[in-house]
Amino acid sequence: MRQFALASFTAALLGLCGCGYHGLGAAAHLPQDARTLAVPVFATRSVTYHTEVAMTNAVIREFATRSGMRVVPDADGNPDAVLHGTILQEAVAPLTFNTATQQSSSYLMTVVASVQLTGRDGKVLFENKNYVFREQYQSTTDLPTFLDESPAAVERLSRDFARALVADVLEGL
Repeated sequence: MRQFALASFTAALLGLCGCGYHGLGAAAHLPQDARTLAVPVFATRSVTYHTEVAMTNAVIREFATRSGMRVVPDADGNPDAVLHGTILQEAVAPLTFNTATQQSSSYLMTVVASVQLTGRDGKVLFENKNYVFREQYQSTTDLPTFLDESPAAVERLSRDFARALVADVLEGL
C-alpha cells in the first residue's frame, strides 16, 4: 500500500511538473507552413560602420543552420515571413584604464536593437524592441603592434545576438 501511494504521488508530481521538453518550433512564432524567411540588411540609427551587415549575416546564418527554412536576404520573392531589424544604438565606452600608459586598456561595446517578424499577410508574429547586447574587448597600447579588436568584438556580439534572436523566434520562450 505504501509503495502504491509513493508511486501515485511520484506520477502526479511528474504530471504536474512536466519534463520541459518540446520539439523545435513547438511554440514557435513562425507559421508551421512557413518555408521561406527574408532577412533584409538591418537598418541602423548609429554612426558606426558595418555593424548592421555583421548582425544581419549572423542572423541569416543562424536561421539557416537551426531551421529548415530557406533564408533569403531580401523580400522580393514573396517570402512566408520577413524579419526586419534596426540597430537603435551602438556605443563603445572605456572599461579599464592603464595608469602606466594613461590609456584605456579595454572597452565595452553595447548594441541595442529592435526586431520585428511579420508574416506574408503583414501580421506581426514576433517583436522585441529592446535587445541589448554587450561585448568587451582589449586594446593594444603599443602603437607599432596596434591591432583594432573592435571588428572581432562586433562579430562575437553579432553571433550572440543571432543565437538569442533565433532561439526566441523558433522556441517561442
